[in-house]
Amino acid sequence: MKYYVYVLKSLNFDRHYVGFSRNPVRRLRQHNGGKNKSTKPYLPWELLFCEAYPTKEEALEREKFLKTGKGREHIKSATWRN
Repeated sequence: MKYYVYVLKSLNFDRHYVGFSRNPVRRLRQHNGGKNKSTKPYLPWELLFCEAYPTKEEALEREKFLKTGKGREHIKSATWRN
């Protein structure tokens, strides 16, 4: 079973959200449905980037990195950023 680390971008605000899930498409629907307290004020969201990992531990480690200062810099400077 794969685990995914994803980065969401708010369409109306200069905000990103990093998370992990076994089903990132379903998770995006939940975020856009207002089911997450931390993302609800910044609706709607689009999936900006998604990476697959074979273990939950690897996915959590990557998510943890992307939430650090260097990880946020990586997200903002990445070529896939809109």
